[in-house]
Amino acid sequence: MHWYKESVFYHIYPLGLTGAAKINEYKDTEHRLMNLLPWILHLKDLGVTGLYIGPIFESGSHGYDTTDYRMVDRRLGTNEDLKNFVKECHAAGIRVILDAVFNHTGRDFFAFRDLRENREQSAYRDWYCNVNFWNNNEYNDGFSYDNWGGHNMLAKLNVWNPEVREYLFDTVRFWVNEFDIDGLRLDAADVLDFGFMRDLRGVANAVKPDFWLMGEVIHGEYQRWLNPEMLHSVTDYAMHKALWSGHNDHNYFEIAHTLNRSMQNGIDPRALYRFVDNHDVERIYNKLDNKANFEPVHILLFALPGIPSLYYGSEFAIEGKKEKGSDDSLRPCLNLCELLQQRREPYELIKKLAGLYHKENDLAAGDYEQLILTTRQYAFRRGHLIIAVNNDEQENEMWIRCGDGIYRGALHGHEYTSENGGMSVKIPANSGEIFCPM
Repeated sequence: MHWYKESVFYHIYPLGLTGAAKINEYKDTEHRLMNLLPWILHLKDLGVTGLYIGPIFESGSHGYDTTDYRMVDRRLGTNEDLKNFVKECHAAGIRVILDAVFNHTGRDFFAFRDLRENREQSAYRDWYCNVNFWNNNEYNDGFSYDNWGGHNMLAKLNVWNPEVREYLFDTVRFWVNEFDIDGLRLDAADVLDFGFMRDLRGVANAVKPDFWLMGEVIHGEYQRWLNPEMLHSVTDYAMHKALWSGHNDHNYFEIAHTLNRSMQNGIDPRALYRFVDNHDVERIYNKLDNKANFEPVHILLFALPGIPSLYYGSEFAIEGKKEKGSDDSLRPCLNLCELLQQRREPYELIKKLAGLYHKENDLAAGDYEQLILTTRQYAFRRGHLIIAVNNDEQENEMWIRCGDGIYRGALHGHEYTSENGGMSVKIPANSGEIFCPM
């Protein structure tokens, strides 16, 4: 089985976690990556086997306005620091994937600087999309160009240009040779050219066995990206939304139907990158109207078909909310020792779920069958396991169809006997259970 299909992922936004300056002054190098070494031990203890960390290369501000694809951001450290960090992760049994920001660059990237300086005579004028020297922009460059999301600080690369493609593909080869990484998360994959991603898949297949490509796809039909010719996985934003609103609205139909829709569209949901929060959306603990639903949300994160991923700090149920259009509070600097001392309960739940995910292969590879679905109760089968969740404020008794025998709750320890093709189980308010046959 491919390593990524049975991994528990963890997502770190390093500029935030390490407390790096918001603006890169391009001066002294700070070795903040070294401060993340204790987090590797934390991840191993938690049961994490895959780390998505990024963006990590030189940029002007938040990391997605790349200045140099082949140099670690000096606010984080050096290439040698990253090489050592990945080596330590591998020693702990953790694979590492990095952000690949190939849709756009920052304005300090060498090709864009040359374009500003030499204009029509620039050797890189065709490295960017729709450069128009009869127009202007807010930087008074004397030309306009396509960007990402209406932000001219993010100039859109012309990935149809063979020179641009080869530069980016050589960059991937450099990352593998220099840092020994195990895969990439493609930023803004939903606006990248499909032909570019097909060619990138060929590069991925060649650089390293089982090199994984996961794409950020916010809108669209996932099968357009997730297929044997392009990406191995995409971010499941549809399920991300369903997991929190399905609990807030007492509507488990939304969660089940979101999963069913993926399968009806020909997607194997076990390949989808599953998450409840990340560096762009508010923390799950903020989004839940009833904080007690933290438990059933995370049971579903690990038990529904998909690749589970945790965003740094959310295993401690920390808060983070967008404020005045800023994502800063979603990307905080954290003190790991304090969190481990003060917020053990949510951490222990996540640790137990991750451990169970590795112990019970059916959570990663098992087939899925829906057993019960109401607005407030939901039960399904993954292989030989039975999962039941309850978003009601009252205990609920469910009769669940399953094979005869004794089933033990892996989270809370209660045992039930199934006779005549089913068993009656009691699920506490805002809770859930994963039943394993004895």
